[in-house]
Amino acid sequence: MKNKTKTRNLSSYGSGALGLLLLLLIIGAVVVTLGNLRLRHDCTEEKLFTLSKGSRRLLAELPEHVTIKFFFNRSSPNVPMFIKSYARQVEDLLKEYEIAAQGRLVVETYDPKVDSDEEEWAQRYGIQPQATGVMTPPLYFGIVAVSGEREETLPVLSPQNEATLEYDLSRLISRVATAVRPVIGVLSDLPVMGVPTQQHQMMRSAPPQPWFAIQELQRDFEVRPVARDVTTIEPSISTLLVIHPKDLPQKTLYAIDQFVMRGGRLIACVDPLSLADLKAQQQNQMAMMGMGGQTSSTLGPLFTAWGIGFDTGKLLADMRAITRVGGNGRIEESPIFLSLSAANMNRKDLLTAQLDQILMPFAGVLSDATEDGITFEPLITSSDAACRVDTQTAMFGTEALRGQLRADGLRHVIAARLSGSFRSAFPDGAPKDETAPDEDESEAPPAEPGGEHLAVCAAPNTMLVIADCDFLSNDVAVREVNTPFGFRTLQAQGDNLAFLANAVEKLSGSVELASIRSRGTSRRPFTRVDELEFRAASEWRDKEQSLNAELQQTQQKLNELQSQKQASQKYILSKEQEEAIQRFQQKQIDVKAQLKQVRRNLTRDIERLGVRVKALNIAGIPLLVIIVGITRGILGRRSQ
Repeated sequence: MKNKTKTRNLSSYGSGALGLLLLLLIIGAVVVTLGNLRLRHDCTEEKLFTLSKGSRRLLAELPEHVTIKFFFNRSSPNVPMFIKSYARQVEDLLKEYEIAAQGRLVVETYDPKVDSDEEEWAQRYGIQPQATGVMTPPLYFGIVAVSGEREETLPVLSPQNEATLEYDLSRLISRVATAVRPVIGVLSDLPVMGVPTQQHQMMRSAPPQPWFAIQELQRDFEVRPVARDVTTIEPSISTLLVIHPKDLPQKTLYAIDQFVMRGGRLIACVDPLSLADLKAQQQNQMAMMGMGGQTSSTLGPLFTAWGIGFDTGKLLADMRAITRVGGNGRIEESPIFLSLSAANMNRKDLLTAQLDQILMPFAGVLSDATEDGITFEPLITSSDAACRVDTQTAMFGTEALRGQLRADGLRHVIAARLSGSFRSAFPDGAPKDETAPDEDESEAPPAEPGGEHLAVCAAPNTMLVIADCDFLSNDVAVREVNTPFGFRTLQAQGDNLAFLANAVEKLSGSVELASIRSRGTSRRPFTRVDELEFRAASEWRDKEQSLNAELQQTQQKLNELQSQKQASQKYILSKEQEEAIQRFQQKQIDVKAQLKQVRRNLTRDIERLGVRVKALNIAGIPLLVIIVGITRGILGRRSQ
């Protein structure tokens, strides 16, 4: 009997072990099968891992066949796992491109082993070898797009650029598929194109390169510099980018005017106070000797004719767009260094619909003074907690502006698009040459530069005006970051560069890339924390202004008492003066204590909010499971 029981137990154990083994085999087979199938589901709100409509439209309109060559050392044992994981993600996305292109695009993969033909091809195409160790062979991780005789390369793929991967790939395909690139003209009083050759011949170091914003444009367009004394804009230029135009000659203003009249697209970036200009002047010997020049810019007569209001004596302060900036060893909250969020963007316009954060220091304000036939459409605006402050006062820092920071309840315009039939700012034709000889010495009138004069646009046109130019500078638009391969590179900061690229592409007739440029870079601010900080800052400012008002009243009373004294008593404090000073000192102590309490209350409220959020995140799911379990148990008992 015992032997039968023992045999039955062994048989049960054997069946259980066999069943467990079969279960493990089934699970392993399912895992391997699903792994090879590479099934994916995009759970992100913005569908970041799904090919966008813009990319699909781009692929559907490819004029020629495109071949994508993907180089990656997949067989190398020295490649870090996070690089391999990212490479697999790149390959998955490339397959989606290939499927969506329906035969117009083919993807080829290469494993460039040491001393192989694939390694030689990678080097020839410009794929940059990256070091992953001291004694390990180089890593090739890049993409080449080929269409006909045109080639474009992404020399390095880095996981740090994962958020912009789709945009980088679509941009690469767009560049190689475009036979003729649109021509963009750039006119600026800032060194946006780098230092001219004649100015850096004596330099021992390498000359400054063009601003990163311009370098990005050069990847997609043919960018040509335009001189500030130009008399006519080349007909081949489709879009003119004017950055910080300071006191342009009349002939140049006329050239810009006629460019717009002929149908050319204009993007004007003007500024009431340019930090980039201040920096350039400080590097100039004359500025160091105290002879700094003008730092504002405008297209005055052109703006007047086209109905654009812009005052270089005022700049914008926004208490809801405060930026923490450092200087002189301290950090201060600056309402004139604007951190603009999605709430400041026109979400109905493709130019700004996908933008979430733009940094604009010392921006100005645009106003609508247009006439019938011209539309003025705001693209970027302030919050209703903004006001205009004096430009000259702003140069002395945030503290000097405290008395002017009173919100006017208006949403001021920072960037706008104007459309319609513009009228020339020079209705009587070309202005006289400022350097021309007197009329009695000239026998014939000068010919109209650039052809026949146009007093009105030949056809309805569109232009873009932005009341800031510093948002394009390297100090604001980009930052240096370390890469996994040991070198530093520049990376876009916020959506500053995306805004410029969207504007240029939109005015040049291309919109596909603009719809995907900001995918994956969405910013999710803690709106509740921001609101708490805004209220605390408002209360702080109110108490600070109250203290300053009390100080002025006390000082005025002291002056009155001082004026009533005799000459021999000027340096002796009276009893009334001593009492007034004591009252003010006590008031100062009380207000400072209240300011500290405001800050403590803010910190306490933020900490409480953080505790509640953490508690919800930690305990939320377990509580939900418990509730579901209890509910099912109750329902099960009732059904029985």
